[in-house]
Amino acid sequence: MSIGNSPEDERPFEDVSEEARPSVSVGRALQQARIAAGLTVDDVSTATRVRIAIVHAIEADDFAPCGGDVYARGHIRTLAKAVDLDAGPLIAQYEAEHGGGRPAPTPAAPLFEAERIRPERRGPNWTAAMVAAIVVVIGFVGFTMVKGDDDGGKANVAEGAEPTKSSSSTPKTEKPVKPEPEPSDSAIAAAPQDKVTVQVSAADGRSWISAKDHNGRLLFDGLLKQGESKTFQDGTEVNLVLGDAGAIDLFVNGKKIEDDWQPGAVERLTYTKGDPQAG
Repeated sequence: MSIGNSPEDERPFEDVSEEARPSVSVGRALQQARIAAGLTVDDVSTATRVRIAIVHAIEADDFAPCGGDVYARGHIRTLAKAVDLDAGPLIAQYEAEHGGGRPAPTPAAPLFEAERIRPERRGPNWTAAMVAAIVVVIGFVGFTMVKGDDDGGKANVAEGAEPTKSSSSTPKTEKPVKPEPEPSDSAIAAAPQDKVTVQVSAADGRSWISAKDHNGRLLFDGLLKQGESKTFQDGTEVNLVLGDAGAIDLFVNGKKIEDDWQPGAVERLTYTKGDPQAG
């Protein structure tokens, strides 16, 4: 008869739990796969369009900036694909560590607070107004010239004098010249008024941008490095998505858009021929 615990009672229970635990966390696994693939955080952010700050947070196993479990799983799946890693085990590990099951719906307003969609602004159609004014002036000038010719012919017949070819007999009115726009310091200040012209410049850093015309046709989709500029033009409207609006200088129809965009903020913008409106 032995006194004390049996060998079975002395087995370390923590060994079983340690074997069941994953050796590497989700964020650490993604980080190791990225380093093994020879990629930087900037490379992964550019390829996946996931913000650099969120990539850093996920690799540190901080999923709060993702905005909820649904978005966290989506980011994990996207990053795993970028570093050629199987996302299935990582998603299962994340759900096991964060309660699993179907997550409660996350309010969309806080997540997309920075993505303010600018309402479409309509301005007066100056081109149509100017064309109408020119037509009215030309019609008035033509009517005056015809009436002057009729009055001069009747006077000559009544007096019995031969008509002369003097240029002073019929006053001529020159066709008004359409005023040309004043020169501006902006490279796109002389853009035609019947189109919308948008220039995007990465002044304070690089930013991913996307531009589409009024039909939804993609004009540009890519990374704009610091110092680079892109100009887009359409007959109706230009739709923009700025990945880092704080690094962008924006000119619309020759005028700089003065908006207090924060670094890292995503902006969805729409501009038409009448933009920007004064006041």
